[in-house]
Amino acid sequence: MDRRTLLKVMLNGIVMPVVPLKIAKAYADKGRRLLLVELSGANDGLNTVVPITDHRYRELRPNIGLKPSEVFDIGGGFALHSAIKSLDHMWQDGELAIVQGLGYPGANRSHFKSIALWETGGDGNRSRRTGWLTDDIESMNASAELDAHGISLDGGMGVFVSPGGLWLSMASAQEFSRLSSQVIKKTTSDNAALNMLLDRWNTLNSSMEKISRKLSRKSQINFRVRGRKLAAQLGTAAQLIHAGIDTPVIKVQLDGFDTHEGQPGRHRRLLRELGRSLGDFRNGMKRIGQWDNTLILTYSEFGRRTVENHTDGTDHGTAAPHFIMGGAVQGGILGNHPDLGALVEGDMQFTMDYRAVYERVLSDWFGIRENKFASFRNKNLSGMFKL
Repeated sequence: MDRRTLLKVMLNGIVMPVVPLKIAKAYADKGRRLLLVELSGANDGLNTVVPITDHRYRELRPNIGLKPSEVFDIGGGFALHSAIKSLDHMWQDGELAIVQGLGYPGANRSHFKSIALWETGGDGNRSRRTGWLTDDIESMNASAELDAHGISLDGGMGVFVSPGGLWLSMASAQEFSRLSSQVIKKTTSDNAALNMLLDRWNTLNSSMEKISRKLSRKSQINFRVRGRKLAAQLGTAAQLIHAGIDTPVIKVQLDGFDTHEGQPGRHRRLLRELGRSLGDFRNGMKRIGQWDNTLILTYSEFGRRTVENHTDGTDHGTAAPHFIMGGAVQGGILGNHPDLGALVEGDMQFTMDYRAVYERVLSDWFGIRENKFASFRNKNLSGMFKL
C-alpha cells in the first residue's frame, strides 16, 4: 500500500481516538454493550410520544396532530405513533423505557452545533473536546482482548472523537474483510508524520485481521431486519455480535428527521423503519442470547417546535423524549412531559438534562459510578435497569 492509498484509507473514516479504560473493563467483565441510534435531523418527539389526552396538543397542531386512530395507548395519558407499533411487544414486556423532556440549558438550534453537544456531553455554550464515552481514559492499553473500542456503521465519528485509541468506521461487515487484506509493504519512513500513520495502521490492521477471522469462522445469523439503511446497519451489527466481535459500543443512524414540510407522511415512514428495524434486531438478539447484554439508546440533536408551521411541518425546537431499550431495561415512562401551557417562543422547556441519561448509562450499565456526569444524577432515572 503506497502513501497516497494509506492516507485515503485513514481519511475515509478509520479513526483511532482515546481508549475508554473503564468502559472497556466493564465490557470485559460483564459483556455489556451499548448500541447508539442517532435520529439524524431532529426527531419530532411530540408526534412520537403523544400527550393524547392534553387538549392543548390538538390546539397547537390542528393539521399535523395525530388522531386517536393514528396512535396506540401506553397509559398515563400518552400514546405512541402507530408507525412504531412494532415496539409494542417490547413495551408490553417491560423492555422499553421512554425518557421525557430531554434537553439542555441554552438550547442551540444548529444541527451541526447541537449534535456536537449531544455527542460530547456539552451544554448550550460549548461542546467538549472528546466524545461523552471517551473521557475516563488514561492510556492506550485498555483491554488487549477487545477487537475495537467502538464501531460506527454509519460513518459518523463525532461521538467517538478523541486523540487516540482504536475506533472504526465501517459501513458493512464486508469492509472488514476487504480492508484487512490490505498489507503495508513499507513499514518505516523518514517522515515522522507518516511513521505515526504507519504505526496506527499496523494496530488497525491487527484489529481488522482479528475481526475478519471471527467473521469468516462464524456462519451468518439467519434472520431478517426489515427496513432500508437502518436495517442494513442493524443487520451488520447483529452479524458482528453473533461472530463474537468484542466491542463495547456500536453506533448506527437513521437520517431524514428534519421535517420542515410535509411532515405527516415522512415522519410516519421514518418511524415505521425505526420500529420495524429495532423490533427485528431485538428478536435476533434474543435468538443468539445477547439481548440482556445489549442496551439501545436513541438520541437526536434537538426536538421540533411545538407549534406546526404553515407547510405542515415543524421547525427546530428544544426538548424531546428518547427511547432506552434492552432485556435489562426496566420499562416505563420516566421523567415529566414538558408543560404545553408554559411554552417559550413556541418551544417546550426541557424537564430533564440529557446528561442525566449518560450518567445513568455510565454508572449503572457500565458500573462507572465516578464519571464526569455525576452532577447530573437524577432520581427519576433510578431503577432504570433490572440489575
